Amino acid sequence: QVQLVESGGGLVQAGGSLRLSCEASGSISSINVIAWYRQAPGKQRELVARISSGAITNYADSVKGRFTISRDNAKNTVYLQMNILKPEDTAVYLCAADRIWNGATLTYRYWGQGTQVTVSS
Repeated sequence: QVQLVESGGGLVQAGGSLRLSCEASGSISSINVIAWYRQAPGKQRELVARISSGAITNYADSVKGRFTISRDNAKNTVYLQMNILKPEDTAVYLCAADRIWNGATLTYRYWGQGTQVTVSS
């Protein structure tokens, strides 16, 4: 069992930056994929970025060029550097780890509780 704890959220003005951290209770070196999702009020949860154990990254089109995901296996932590933030980035950001097939779709075995990011205009 792996527990994920996010931190680093807060209130920032448009154009500003934040760095989110997702710290795992155990080793992440063997976890296949770790991802950041976000959920805004009244909207579906959406993938923001993900990183594989081989450090291959993928990003949502809406954040490409502004956000960077990285992982530090020695610290059991995944980061999301968010630059040039926009009001539409406002959401709860959740960390997810260990992508699995549940018989119907790809999902993640472990989820954090989330951290709030609010971008003011």
